[in-house]
Amino acid sequence: MAVPQTQRVTPEWISLREAAKIYAVSTYTLRRRISSGDLPAVKLGYKLIRVCIEDLDKLFPAIPTDRPEDRYRRW
Repeated sequence: MAVPQTQRVTPEWISLREAAKIYAVSTYTLRRRISSGDLPAVKLGYKLIRVCIEDLDKLFPAIPTDRPEDRYRRW
């Protein structure tokens, strides 16, 4: 019996902690970028801040490499 394949959904909005882990920067760096206007963010509660992955990719562009599979690899 075949198991149905489910598509993996990547989130569009992630927390500052997740973004800091993926891009190897501190959450304070992300907060400074938000306050300077370089990084758009959404505040959904008292402490709940989310940033868009597309905006993070624009802020921290990938370094060109010979292997295209490494260009957009997330940690």
